[in-house]
Amino acid sequence: MESDDDSCESLFACTLCGDCCNGYGGTYLSGTDIDAISHYLGLSADRLVAHYTRRSGGRRLIAQGDNGYCIFWDKVCIIHPVKPKMCRQWPFVRSILVDVGNWRSMAASCPGMDADAPDHKILECVKKALER
Repeated sequence: MESDDDSCESLFACTLCGDCCNGYGGTYLSGTDIDAISHYLGLSADRLVAHYTRRSGGRRLIAQGDNGYCIFWDKVCIIHPVKPKMCRQWPFVRSILVDVGNWRSMAASCPGMDADAPDHKILECVKKALER
């Protein structure tokens, strides 16, 4: 019998294509994210913030390069071991709970997502992932 976790894992298998690192409005950073990334890169938190982020409203975002990709994307995520929580959660994001159609929209550009999964399964798995 398939466990719930196995069932949810079948919804998404990252292909490392980087499409989720291109555009999409930016990746918000928590203080914990800033500390982990700066430590991983051997930079002070102030230097990371000054050179690799931008402000949106009152929050910090990872800057994008001229190519539209996250500044830390270079055919692979160069901060993968410490990538921000927002990246670790992809594609199990809160907007899907508002409208499950967002899953299918995201799946149109993400080859690792199961676009044909039933709505109830998507919602159940997103809820579980966000509770972690």
